[in-house]
Amino acid sequence: MPPQRTRRERRHAGLTLLRRSRTRYPASPDRARLEAFRNSHPERNYRVRFECPEFTSLCPITSQPDFGVIQIEYVPDKLCLESKSLKLYLFSFRNHSTFHEEAVNRILDDVVKAVRPREAVVRGVFRPRGGISITVEAAYPEGEHGGTRASPCCS
Repeated sequence: MPPQRTRRERRHAGLTLLRRSRTRYPASPDRARLEAFRNSHPERNYRVRFECPEFTSLCPITSQPDFGVIQIEYVPDKLCLESKSLKLYLFSFRNHSTFHEEAVNRILDDVVKAVRPREAVVRGVFRPRGGISITVEAAYPEGEHGGTRASPCCS
């Protein structure tokens, strides 16, 4: 008879990336996996913030690297995003060709799909290329009239 799993083991059974002693880096966002764990305080509205200061992707036209900061903020519902899986997911963009707008919206879509938050905002602050820097922000759920909510700095 196999041994019984502990409560902690059952609670975190879906977290496979944390258990690996050797990290495999996904080759693309399509191959990456965002993992989640059960929110121990689903009755409370609280914010979780992640910041990836070394985000890299490739320009789909020139294949040159683009650098930026990705900020993710969300209010969890039943699930929380596991940070190592997020790190590997964001790292997977390193050799992925995409425009900044596509990357930010894809990250938001994938986070929403993984954890179904009450709300979420993904912001990409990209380094200048050709003398112009770009900041892209996408929110879930969308604000009134289909647009994103204004940033706190712009309210």
